[in-house]
Amino acid sequence: MKALVLFCLPFISSALAAQPNAEKLEAWSKDHLLAGLDELKECLSIPNNGLYADHVEKNMVWTEKAFADRGFTTQRIETNGMPLLLANYEVRKSVKTVLVYLQVDGQPVDSAEWQQESPYLPVLKASTDDDDWQKIPWPEKPTDINYESRVFARSASDAKGPIIMFLKALDIMKEQKLSPNYNLKVIMDFEEELGSPHLPAAVEKNKELLAADMLIIFDGPMHVTNRPTLTFGARGIATITLTTFGPRVPQHSGHYGNYAPNPALRMSQLLASMKDEQGRVTIPGYYDGIVLDQATKEILKQVPDDEVFIKKKIGIARTDAIAATYQESIQYPSLNIRGMSSGWVGDAVRTIIPDKAVAEIDVRLVPESDAERLIDLIRDHIRSQGYHFVEGAPDEAERSEYDKLISFEYDVSYQAFRTAYDSETGLWLNKALKRAFGQEPIRIRMAGGSIPISPFVTTLGIPAVSVPTVNPDNNQHSPNENLRTGNFKDGIKTYLAVLTEAL
Repeated sequence: MKALVLFCLPFISSALAAQPNAEKLEAWSKDHLLAGLDELKECLSIPNNGLYADHVEKNMVWTEKAFADRGFTTQRIETNGMPLLLANYEVRKSVKTVLVYLQVDGQPVDSAEWQQESPYLPVLKASTDDDDWQKIPWPEKPTDINYESRVFARSASDAKGPIIMFLKALDIMKEQKLSPNYNLKVIMDFEEELGSPHLPAAVEKNKELLAADMLIIFDGPMHVTNRPTLTFGARGIATITLTTFGPRVPQHSGHYGNYAPNPALRMSQLLASMKDEQGRVTIPGYYDGIVLDQATKEILKQVPDDEVFIKKKIGIARTDAIAATYQESIQYPSLNIRGMSSGWVGDAVRTIIPDKAVAEIDVRLVPESDAERLIDLIRDHIRSQGYHFVEGAPDEAERSEYDKLISFEYDVSYQAFRTAYDSETGLWLNKALKRAFGQEPIRIRMAGGSIPISPFVTTLGIPAVSVPTVNPDNNQHSPNENLRTGNFKDGIKTYLAVLTEAL
């Protein structure tokens, strides 16, 4: 643990008595944008695949120094995988503690798919007349900054951009002799893109160390309108791997077609039996417990989604009939086929009956749906279709006795969470963003994606709200991930508003 550093904070009371208005927050954010872009470029230049210990260590050292330089104490929390990093900032006479979650690792990269030298060599680009992107020089003075330009690099938006926004907000606080009136604990996750497999155990083991009154997640894209946004929950996620088995080895389709059952066909039939043509899960009890009353539907209607635009953007003619609107649809658990494999295709295609077929499924969870219950329902449905379950590949006795063989492996990564709009946390953040931007933020009841926050909510017993800042069209998880410069500036402003909002 690094040596304890505590700032003297003589300006706390005056800072709280006269919170900076929107004009000051905007001006300060603009003043620090150039330095922020330089620090962002430096941070993005450090490869950050959570599978590689050397990547994690380099990012760990960088973030340790970045927070220590700003008066935080830092401490590594060891896990059975990559360590977590905790940074602490104590404020005298504070009675509240806010825990902030930041993600440091990024998705793996395929450099060949990126339109630049390397995903880890950030470049600045501006849009051209034909909707393409052209590399431009990094700005040397504030007047050079184009707010519509974008920084292209892995983790620009997901989620190193928010880290630098937060750091620059802290710099402004120090420069303006301001301080939050609450303690800050910042937990940094280096395995988020791996599903944070070691996070639940680490939270359980370090409950006292991580104790706080609320959790704020600085992560995620804003609403598609790119307006200030608060997200009050996220779906959890469980995954299933199914393998159906056919002949012991692939067989010639001429010799054994019409004779040997095809595991790919059987997998297709099995998966198709789980949903109707409208996209609804047909397994009895799957949606039990989810009731959207009129009050909840009115809350969901407040999100200004353009359903026509959404369908056009993703290229579909109609939606699944799970619910009437996009926001309503993500209040239900999903059952998604995320990948299938059997035999060979393309140039490698062969006239064979495959020996097996594999399907990967993800199940998005909501607070009302217990993961283990849904897994059991899916397993029971498969059993009702006449399948015999095996561990790994079937042995000869199983092959001789059972017609339909399947292996079933699953993992529950993390549960869903949801915080009330009118909670202390929700009202506090709403007030901060309204002060910064002069309008009510868009409040999203629950995001469709998943973030590993439930261990904090369930183990520490604290509410959690996400404060997303990055542009919604940022290509996260994909080649050419980017962060809009204007969002970077507004993100600094957002976090500065939160830091100066009294609790």
